[in-house]
Amino acid sequence: MFNKIQKFILFDILKNRIVIAYTLLLAVLAWSVFSLEDDSNKGVLTLLNIVLLTTPLVSIIFTTIYLYNSAEFIELLLSQPVRRSKIWAGLFLGLFFSLGLSFMIGAGIPILLFVAGRTAFILLVMGILITAIFVSLGFLCTILARDKARGIGIAILLWLYFSLLFDGLVLFLLFQFADYPIEKVMVVVSALNPIDLARIFIILQLDVSAMLGYTGAIFKDFFGTGLGAVLGFLLLCLWAVIPYLISRRLFIRKDL
Repeated sequence: MFNKIQKFILFDILKNRIVIAYTLLLAVLAWSVFSLEDDSNKGVLTLLNIVLLTTPLVSIIFTTIYLYNSAEFIELLLSQPVRRSKIWAGLFLGLFFSLGLSFMIGAGIPILLFVAGRTAFILLVMGILITAIFVSLGFLCTILARDKARGIGIAILLWLYFSLLFDGLVLFLLFQFADYPIEKVMVVVSALNPIDLARIFIILQLDVSAMLGYTGAIFKDFFGTGLGAVLGFLLLCLWAVIPYLISRRLFIRKDL
């Protein structure tokens, strides 16, 4: 039953017009960026900014709307002799695989063709992890709010916070405490935003850490090491796992 749920969700979403449009949008943007830029590093930086805006937005909003629209289907599954945890896992994997596949087809193919080996691998891994993280957050938004409008509103606010507001708050703190040595604190603060973590990983691969500001050297000393890279990767994995586990726990206990 678990595999059947996953396959049904996967094939159902792959036929969705929004997902097809998302794939085509990524493909057009990626091919355009690399075709216009002679330097692949500049192309990666441009595509990075696009991906870190569009991928989280599409992942969290599409997941939230899909789960609300599938309420009757989920209730039907609950009437079957299947554990709730397996139903939730099947829904998550179906959504994650379909959106992840869209990212790989749309952005992954041009990345593999135009970008050098290690940088291409890191960029693809970060894109997949960001997809998983915001699908996971979408599940959490859905289970926290029974009302569809409220759930979608929470999802949009989360995207705005991680994509735009967080950086503004960090800049505010930097200006307020400019006289204090808070560079190392910024390493800890960056762990509170998965989008910033992904951006740091990729920029460090391009050896342009100066773009991270005067804390760039600190980021390079920490995340540029093997231990720092592993820790950063684990933090991103936790960002994907923890919201999902919380939503699963609430789903198991929720009276539907």
